[in-house]
Amino acid sequence: MAQPLKNQECLTVRLSALGDAILTTGVLKYWQDQFGLTFHVLTKPALAPVFKNHPAVCGVIPVEETNLHGLRWMRYCRNLARSFGHLPLIDLHVNLRTLFLRALWPGPTRTYAKYSMTRRLFLATRHPSFAARLQRLNVPQRYALALEENAVDTALVRPRIFLDAAETAQSREALSLLSLKRPIAIHPYATHPAKTPRPEVWRNLIRALEDRGEELLILGRDAKSLLPDSPRDLTNTTDLRTLSALLSHCRCLITGDSGPMHLATAVGTPVIALFGPTTREWGFYPSGPRDIIHQSPCPKAPCSLHGQDACTLQNACMADISDQLILHLLDTLQGSD
Repeated sequence: MAQPLKNQECLTVRLSALGDAILTTGVLKYWQDQFGLTFHVLTKPALAPVFKNHPAVCGVIPVEETNLHGLRWMRYCRNLARSFGHLPLIDLHVNLRTLFLRALWPGPTRTYAKYSMTRRLFLATRHPSFAARLQRLNVPQRYALALEENAVDTALVRPRIFLDAAETAQSREALSLLSLKRPIAIHPYATHPAKTPRPEVWRNLIRALEDRGEELLILGRDAKSLLPDSPRDLTNTTDLRTLSALLSHCRCLITGDSGPMHLATAVGTPVIALFGPTTREWGFYPSGPRDIIHQSPCPKAPCSLHGQDACTLQNACMADISDQLILHLLDTLQGSD
């Protein structure tokens, strides 16, 4: 094991998707509590709000997309190494791009166990031995192995979004204007459409919940709102911080495998997560104490890492998810109150 890092600033890298960035937040807080570390976070500008108010983050270094490719990335890495190379570098991205950055880095570097080969073998074979290895640790636990010899308990590295008093108050006021107190949040969208049930399933669910007298709030971003004429459909109207604050007041979030799924866990809101083309083996599932993960059965699942590939079965896994199934999952969650 490399020399331990203690009581110092570090630079950490996580460049890609929203969910990946959110999943680093609990790990950074754990490392602060355990080792006295603080962090400059190299990430994309759109992901910077994830780290706002984080007590372990002393600064965010936003890198524009134009600087992430070819010669511009090489120049950027050299400049970054000149400015921050006296700090330890903790690479939580781990690809060819960050391999180049680590090769230039004058200070100590750390990486985590990404299990890339095991993931490829599992995707190709679905063999239970590969599944078992991947299921041992979720993604935050894998991140933690950058500085730990042994696995860390899931609860210690659970993602965390740190809201301030103004954000909490403003979101509470926004709900009050909609005559809502503790609504059920629904996120019916996904970057890759195969990862969420069909729109008619969501509409049927909303009608059923309204018939029960439930308070509802629709959140997220998509090319087209699910219920554009409803004042409680806030699609495309919230930024990351506002979305997080609203979720903190909700009784639960119902969603597919998505970034908001991790935001809800990070603010302590229970999640009902609907998984189809992606599975627990990838490690991106929510880890809250009351979160419910429904995995639709499919012999070809997982069919890709992010649910982005075309499905030869016409997305049958998500087609099996009905509004009645989701209602049953909601009743199970509410029964645990």
